Amino acid sequence: MKGLTFNWIIFSILLLISACQFVSKPDQPDRVLAKVYNKSLQLSELDGMFPEGTTKADSFLIISAFTERWIREALLLHEAERNIPSDLNIDKLVRDYRASLIRNNYEKILVEQLLDSTISTDELVSYYNKHQEEYQLEGPIVRCNFIKIPLSAPNPALVRTWWNNLSDPEDRLKLMEYSNQYANMHLLEDEVWYRIEDIASELPRGTISTENVSRRELTERGGDYQYYLRILEVKNKNQIAPLAFVQNQVRRVLLRDRKQKLLEQKKEEMYDLEMRRRNIQVYTQ
Repeated sequence: MKGLTFNWIIFSILLLISACQFVSKPDQPDRVLAKVYNKSLQLSELDGMFPEGTTKADSFLIISAFTERWIREALLLHEAERNIPSDLNIDKLVRDYRASLIRNNYEKILVEQLLDSTISTDELVSYYNKHQEEYQLEGPIVRCNFIKIPLSAPNPALVRTWWNNLSDPEDRLKLMEYSNQYANMHLLEDEVWYRIEDIASELPRGTISTENVSRRELTERGGDYQYYLRILEVKNKNQIAPLAFVQNQVRRVLLRDRKQKLLEQKKEEMYDLEMRRRNIQVYTQ
């Protein structure tokens, strides 16, 4: 045990010396920080890990922590190499992985350059109408008006008047302007759908839940807030989600399909071009 402690002290001193020299003389020859079997950790591998103004003591801590992590990773890698299955073709895996990285990078470039990411309303509606059954709700959603206002906010009587007259565009605008300034949360767009859990989390506990949601209206005070809620419409679990609620999902699906078609089209164009150039030879026939 004493030998281990002494060795660690010597190792720490060497690391500290390396850290000090690295900070003060970055152009010095490289140094070995640790070895695990046939693998070595060079000081140069930590290049870029020392922010400007790093002290010698902080440099030592960075080097020490990195070295400890490297030793453990190197030991794990050594054991993994010793236990490689006889039928595992590492070279093929590396070639396949390299090819995959290169291909994915080029596909990303093609998509960025060529993909039209604009999805029209007609496309959204058409796809949604054909695939409605794929968009069943996992829980209730609602269209609603909702305001959460601190009791300290001014003019509560005016708020109540505007709230009771939301059908009037002028009063709705006044309430929206007021809410933008004073409300902790406000939802005043009639056509937007929300998960009932998101609404319930803003109300006093037990006010509303997935089990008791229905067409309802409430105006109540709780804690430091005044709450106004008017539920306009409810869609329950397992019903078909309205397009307004899932349009972002539909848009992602359409973009994914468009991307796949683009890449397939590009592959065919490349194939035809290189066949004409006689850069492809097929020997299966």
